[in-house]
Amino acid sequence: MTDPFVLGVVGSVAAGMMTGVGALPIFFFKTISVRLQDTLLGAAAGVMLAASFFSLIIPALEVAEGLYGGGATPALIAVMGVLIGAGFIAAINEHVPHQHFVLGKEGPVTDSLRRIWLFVLAIAIHNFPEGLAVGVGFGGGDVAQGTTLAIGIGLQNAPEGLAVAFALVAEGYRRRMAFFVAFLTGLVEPIGGLIGAAAVTIAQPVLPWALTFAAGAMIYVISHEIIPETHRRNHANSATTGLLCGLVVMMFLDVWLA
Repeated sequence: MTDPFVLGVVGSVAAGMMTGVGALPIFFFKTISVRLQDTLLGAAAGVMLAASFFSLIIPALEVAEGLYGGGATPALIAVMGVLIGAGFIAAINEHVPHQHFVLGKEGPVTDSLRRIWLFVLAIAIHNFPEGLAVGVGFGGGDVAQGTTLAIGIGLQNAPEGLAVAFALVAEGYRRRMAFFVAFLTGLVEPIGGLIGAAAVTIAQPVLPWALTFAAGAMIYVISHEIIPETHRRNHANSATTGLLCGLVVMMFLDVWLA
């Protein structure tokens, strides 16, 4: 059997590459509607939300119960892991300058970075916990769980890459640059995958903490970034429909492939 660490890295690379795949239509279509962009990003949020609970938090509780038995300990690990993960991304948001397409600038003010790199940093902050989740999923030794996460994250990366590429074109950037940026931000995920797979491969008791950490980080991104962005352009119903579709698709995959 292939080493879980290798699977974690390969899985996160494959999921990250889907961002570039999703951006390919930028070369064949002049634009896509804002409603479709919000629907696709809503679907991405739904996939991440389902993955956070069905593929990360619930397995973390099962692993913690196996390690420490029943009682409050597994629940406390889950609670602390989620809060630490969310707090970690919140701290990055606070201290790293970046810019969202709709929400605007966040973090410290800087004039030393070009606007395009502020967008790159924003998307990179978003993608890191996704790669971490895939790496942790495989690194824990559960190939089915890791595969489900890789497929789910890959599926949500495709519409995300599409939306990012068209948003950059709308900002005035050339199509090749828009594709390159979307592709580049997907490569952040293997970094997260490498860290996650290494951590849980070296120390198995870290697994429930790592799983819930990744879940908390993704939930923060969903609530703080994706949902607000999809609801600021008068297409909340379409975005919510997309979220529900993404959620049930990921839920189905998790139950089917488990």
